[in-house]
Amino acid sequence: MADEYYRNDGDEGRGGERGDRRGRGRSGGPGGARKFIRKPKVCAFCVEKSARIDYKQIDVVRRYVTERGKIRPRRQTGMCARHQRRMSTAIKRARHLALLPYTAAATR
Repeated sequence: MADEYYRNDGDEGRGGERGDRRGRGRSGGPGGARKFIRKPKVCAFCVEKSARIDYKQIDVVRRYVTERGKIRPRRQTGMCARHQRRMSTAIKRARHLALLPYTAAATR
């Protein structure tokens, strides 16, 4: 009697049980997750050869900083490694000269 109470065959009608999802993993199949293919991001500074990274251009530099003041990673911005290094240097120079804040304004 106790074995029947605790046993779950998946046909009691309980939704969301792990026993219901047999054979439907990420690999596809009925009801599985579909694979999302993302278009590769292209470095804006490599495409536009005339664009330079300069710490004095605050409107350009500010796009690569979060609202909290953190430098956005390459996977978010799509920059190549060379331009990501130059952008981080420009952000740090702008912070040092007080053109950009180090952190977000304190809201208490």
